[in-house]
Amino acid sequence: MPRPSSEGEYLASLVPSSVRAQQLSRRSILKGVAGLGAAATLPSLLAACGGGGGSSSGSAGGTLKLGSNQSDAVPKAAVEAIVKGFEAANKGIDVAINTIDHNSFQENINTYLQGSPDDVFTWFAGYRMRFFAEKGLIGDVSDVWGSGAAYSDAVKKASTGTDGKQYLVPTTYYPWAVHYRKSVFDKHGYTVPKTLDELVALAGRMKKDGLAPIAFADKDGWPAMGTFDILNLRVNGYDFHVNLMAGKEDWSGAKVKKVFEVWRQLLPLHQPDALGRTWQEGAQSLQKGQSGMYYMGTFLAQQFAKGAEQADLMFFNFPEIDPTIGADAIDAPIDGYMMSKRPRNQEAAKKLLGYLATGPAQDTLVQADPSVIACSDQATTAKYTPLQKASLDFVKQAKSIAQFLDRDSRPDFASTVVTPALQSFIKNPGDVDSIVSQIEKQKKIIFTS
Repeated sequence: MPRPSSEGEYLASLVPSSVRAQQLSRRSILKGVAGLGAAATLPSLLAACGGGGGSSSGSAGGTLKLGSNQSDAVPKAAVEAIVKGFEAANKGIDVAINTIDHNSFQENINTYLQGSPDDVFTWFAGYRMRFFAEKGLIGDVSDVWGSGAAYSDAVKKASTGTDGKQYLVPTTYYPWAVHYRKSVFDKHGYTVPKTLDELVALAGRMKKDGLAPIAFADKDGWPAMGTFDILNLRVNGYDFHVNLMAGKEDWSGAKVKKVFEVWRQLLPLHQPDALGRTWQEGAQSLQKGQSGMYYMGTFLAQQFAKGAEQADLMFFNFPEIDPTIGADAIDAPIDGYMMSKRPRNQEAAKKLLGYLATGPAQDTLVQADPSVIACSDQATTAKYTPLQKASLDFVKQAKSIAQFLDRDSRPDFASTVVTPALQSFIKNPGDVDSIVSQIEKQKKIIFTS
C-alpha cells in the first residue's frame, strides 16, 4: 500500500448537516462515524481497542498495552519485531499488541481516547496531534525527547504542541517533491529548475519534445491537496500554512487567492483530464516516459520496477516562487507513537517510547517498507536505496515540515470542504472568488461548531 492515507473522520460528527458530504480519503472512500458522542454505540470496538481503566502504576515491569493501526501484513510484522527487540532489552515488561484495522482505528480515535486507550498507540504529527494535546487527551512525552532522542529541529517542531511540549515520538516519514526520470532529463539535456520561471521554461521545452510537462491526477480526491500545499508554502510560508489549516486565516483573502492564481497559470502545464486519472496512472505516465515531472510523495516509486527503473527515478525540491519566502518548507508526513493521558504503566510506556526513538528500532520499520525513511538521526542508512538516501538529505535540509493538508487540518473540513473545492477549481479555474468564498463560509461553520 502507498503510504499517505487520509485517516478517518474522527471529527465527522461535528460537521453540520448543511455541509456534510461524501468523505474522500487519499486512497479510498472514508466512512463517516460519530465522533465525541459515539461511545455508547461502539462497545465492541472499545473492548478491542482499550481494555480496562486504571492509573499509572509507576512500575517498569508487568504488561504494557500497545495500540497499533499497522494492520497490513508487512508493517504488522515490523511492529511485532520491534516489540520482541524491546522485550529482550527490558526483561520483565510484556507488551500486548492491540492491532486494529487501520481505518477503524482512525475513524474511532475520539471514542478510543476518551474511553480506555492503550498505554502507547500509533498516530501522526502536526494538527492531529496538537488537537488532542490541547484537549488534554494525550500524555506529555517531553522527557523522552530529553533523554537522548536524536531528531532534526523540523521533526521536533512537527511533534510539539502549542504549549511547547512534545506529544509524539516520530518513527518514519516520506517527502513530497517533483519526481523525474534521470534518463529522460539526460536524453533531452534538461536541468533541475531553481525558480518558478525556470520550471515554466522547462515545461515549455518538454511540451515541444512531446511530453506532458507535469503528470497530474486527482480522481482519488487527495493528490491536488499536495499541489495546493506546496504552492501555499512557497507563496505564503510555513506559518501561514499552519494557521490556514487550523482555521485561523481567511480562505477568501488575498493570500489564498494568490495561491490559486499561481496554480491557474500552471494548470496548462499539467496533464489534462486529471479528475479521471488515479495517482497510479499519473505515476505510470512518468514511468513510461510520457510525462516529464510529477509532484507526489516518494511512494510513487512503487509504480516503478525494482532495480534499474527505480534507480532511474529521482526528485527535486519544488522551486522558489517568492525570494522573501524561500523554498525551505516541504510536505513530509510523519508517523509515530503517542502515550495515553493516564497510562496504566507510565514508566514502561516511556521506556517503550524511548526505544522506538532509537535508530535500531526505526531501522526495522524502514527495512519493512523502503518507501519511507527513519526519523531518527541515529538510524543507519547503509541499506537505503538511492531514493531513500536522497529523501533523507532532502528532509534534513528542510527548516519546516508540513504534514499534508488533511493531516494539518480537521479531516472533516479537509475532505468535506477542501477536496470538492479543489476539484471544482481544476474543472473551472476561472471561478476562484466563488470557490474560496464557499470554503471560508463552511470553514466558519465547522471550526466554530
